[in-house]
Amino acid sequence: MTDYSAPQPSEEEAQKREKTILKLKLNTDPRWVDIASKNIEDILVDHAYCEQKAASTGISLIVKYPEKTRLVDELTELVAEEWAHFERVLQELRKRGHQLGRPRRDEYVVQLMAHVRKGGQRERQLMDQLLVSALIEARSCERFKLLWKHIPDPDLSKFYYELMVSEAGHFVAYVDLAKEYCDAREVDARLQELLEIEGNIVTNLPVRDDRMH
Repeated sequence: MTDYSAPQPSEEEAQKREKTILKLKLNTDPRWVDIASKNIEDILVDHAYCEQKAASTGISLIVKYPEKTRLVDELTELVAEEWAHFERVLQELRKRGHQLGRPRRDEYVVQLMAHVRKGGQRERQLMDQLLVSALIEARSCERFKLLWKHIPDPDLSKFYYELMVSEAGHFVAYVDLAKEYCDAREVDARLQELLEIEGNIVTNLPVRDDRMH
């Protein structure tokens, strides 16, 4: 597996990245971190598949838009990082004597992806795909922050701090790519629309102890 001995970002850098993220319209129900920390095996399994799906999303975008050089270059790096995260979650599972288990349906992502508009200009579809990916990263960052600050396991707390910093960077990368290929004002307006949609989705989903989202 990958060597993870490289220096990790400082807390100051983490806070700087976090400030670049637009505020989510709804904070996670505080009950989530309490019940999640009591069911860490299921959370880690679900988290592993979240990282795998994030890598797959990046690959799909590269395959669909190979002519967009900046997108290909940046998402190639992002895919490698997401897969490294998948490996790290596997390590945390194995350290605790757990297996990967089977994937679960991520209703949060399914509902959010349903708002990627079909048809019309190709760039509009790309913008929606990038912004939905950005919001998934932002929500993951928020959940990782909760785990970092509140989970009683010190090793997992450090682990989720490191991933929180990374997810914040991924949010920024996706939004910047959207503005590379679409009008920045249109991107900002659509992002606000999707933030409202994302908040409504989170409001209506049950608080579960076996899901990262």
